[in-house]
Amino acid sequence: MVEKKLKIEKKTKKEKESAIKPERYFEAVGRRKTAVARVRLFTKKTDIEANGKDLEIYFPTLRLQRAVTAPFDKMKIADKLGASIKLSGGGISAQAEAASLGISRALVKFNADFRKRLKRFGHLTRDSRAVERKKYGLKKARRAPQWKKR
Repeated sequence: MVEKKLKIEKKTKKEKESAIKPERYFEAVGRRKTAVARVRLFTKKTDIEANGKDLEIYFPTLRLQRAVTAPFDKMKIADKLGASIKLSGGGISAQAEAASLGISRALVKFNADFRKRLKRFGHLTRDSRAVERKKYGLKKARRAPQWKKR
């Protein structure tokens, strides 16, 4: 009998490529409460649109605008990338936070090296808090009907 010697090839892990991928856009989804933000990150344009409107028009307050652009500001690439955001559901504040999460996730797809810094700043954590459902026999989620002893 001839013994067969199997050649064992060592599989080496490919090093992370931090180079910018030559794609048209990078897509990600962000959610907060009932708001959903579908984000497309573009390398060619530098403005941010929300539902076809300019960011300053859709989010009127400076606080909401900063919430949306925070991931860009933390990575110091606000002038190099643009985004198109489709928002639905929820209120304006929840939409801003959903957009921020979507942008952060798209930035990680754009460049994997951003993940560590975005995670440290808390931009990749999904806020899971949502409205508690109303239970039968109660007025609201936890509010019991008024009780009379006599």
